[in-house]
Amino acid sequence: MEQIAINTQKREEVVDITQEVKRYIHNNGYISGIVVVYSPHTTAGITVNENADPSVKKDLNFFLKQEIPKDYGFSHLEGNSDAHIKGSLMNFSQSFIVEEGELKLGTWQGIYFMEFDGPRSRKIWLKFIKG
Repeated sequence: MEQIAINTQKREEVVDITQEVKRYIHNNGYISGIVVVYSPHTTAGITVNENADPSVKKDLNFFLKQEIPKDYGFSHLEGNSDAHIKGSLMNFSQSFIVEEGELKLGTWQGIYFMEFDGPRSRKIWLKFIKG
């Protein structure tokens, strides 16, 4: 297992981690299997989406903020229930196919860490499962 460190700068932020995942696969010489990308944080998530147009990241956060506002009136005492809900919706992990040493993503896909309660120092765990 390997860990990636991320320092987010905003309360809600989308961080492209595709290159870090590819580097993990390449540096360890993995050829065929599955790489699991996991966020051990309840107020953040991992998702896959288009990485060609930067407005997609902006639209993701815009939509989630509109549908799950911070000031909705949740009862959680820490005041970050919206972040917990958004993290659950985005999911805390994703699994990806690795074949012939390459991360198999669609032409326009990227892997994103979704921060919903920053700024914070975060970590992402990567685990390769041989296939």
